[in-house]
Amino acid sequence: MVAQILSIQVGLPKLLGIANALDPMDRPWSTGFFKEPIQGKIWLGSTNLAGDGQADLKRHGGVEKAVLVYAAKHYPFWRSRLNLPNLFYGAFGENFTVTDQTEASVCIGDIYDIGEAQVQVSQPRQPCWKLSRRWRIRDLALQVQCTGQTGWYFRVLKEGAVEAGMELVLRDRPFPQWTIARANQIMHYDLNNREAAAELASCPLLASNWQRTLLNRAAKNINPDSTPRLWGEN
Repeated sequence: MVAQILSIQVGLPKLLGIANALDPMDRPWSTGFFKEPIQGKIWLGSTNLAGDGQADLKRHGGVEKAVLVYAAKHYPFWRSRLNLPNLFYGAFGENFTVTDQTEASVCIGDIYDIGEAQVQVSQPRQPCWKLSRRWRIRDLALQVQCTGQTGWYFRVLKEGAVEAGMELVLRDRPFPQWTIARANQIMHYDLNNREAAAELASCPLLASNWQRTLLNRAAKNINPDSTPRLWGEN
């Protein structure tokens, strides 16, 4: 089967919430998580799609996280698990919802042609507390991480117009051993395997922030506290 972009979503940051609300889930927060589907062609630039943006540029967006991708195959699972039968594409904050790809079949460094544009897989997505806030399910980010159904990011090698329905044509796979699923396993579960951390960190096409985290683990046995990312202000 040929992988295809089933849907494209974009959205700009907005401020939501109520000052001094008793429930933390109701308090003010800034997010670019709410994304709407786009019909027709849209420009894919070096750091994002036209009309797309992120509220926290320290942790989101940029060259290594220009496009967030999520597998359409995961949606039936989440619709059932969360009892949200109408969960729509873009519900996980992704820009591209794709067919015939999952974390088990996509590898770090994969290069795809999408029309005239060209993209490369840079890293797995690490879900954060804003996903939980969006759906008012406090442990949703943790659920996504635990299932391994995280999604992944593209960096843009060649800018160009893209459109839902376009194929993702695999042009190169330099590191077939480094699937997104395996990278997730090492990052989130094999916390004491310093050798595996060093091996993954040595992949030159892995995003630099992942390389730094894994090198710290390999050299100093230091692992970052995931609590702020997963639970944050919720």
